[in-house]
Amino acid sequence: MLKLWGRANSSNVKKVTWLCEEIGLPYARIDAGLAFGVVNTPEYRKLNPNGLVPTIDDDGFILWESNAIVRYLAAKHAAGTLWPADPKVRADADRWMDWCTTTLAPAFIPVFLGLVRTPPEQRNLQAIEDSKKKTGEVLARLAAALAGRNFVAGEQFSVADIAFGPVVYLVNNVAFDRPKLANYDAWYTRISARPAFRKVVALPVT
Repeated sequence: MLKLWGRANSSNVKKVTWLCEEIGLPYARIDAGLAFGVVNTPEYRKLNPNGLVPTIDDDGFILWESNAIVRYLAAKHAAGTLWPADPKVRADADRWMDWCTTTLAPAFIPVFLGLVRTPPEQRNLQAIEDSKKKTGEVLARLAAALAGRNFVAGEQFSVADIAFGPVVYLVNNVAFDRPKLANYDAWYTRISARPAFRKVVALPVT
């Protein structure tokens, strides 16, 4: 059985658990990271020298980096569905997966850390406001790309949507005034209605 290290409420771990739930792939998740520790032990650092989550062990094959894990498992178990068969569609999905990591997530992180993880008296209000503005600008780009599409990479739900899901769940559930974007909101309604999303992504924000 696939082994997965990482706490359930980690956005990056959620990508992997959501994929597994979507395709019915059995996995054993081991709590690791933040309050659970584990990640700084010599044993874990042999698996993942970065001391981060998630990490998987697939019958002796060790892999870390959440997008790489999602791509690997989808290619192995969901080729032609979550892993698009058309190389152009797959490249589009790949692009948006990386864009979520390099552009949307960094824009939003100061909002999340400031409003969820930082006591009110210690918050950097200017940094939070700047992050809110940047997040809105980035979401508008995503919304524009979703015009005429049901999902990020076209008409088929794919790894691209899975990469976005845990991040946009936080965006939509942290109390800040994000812009109303029709294409984005319709897409979010579609992905958040999926049973696997409700099971492993829609957890309390902490």
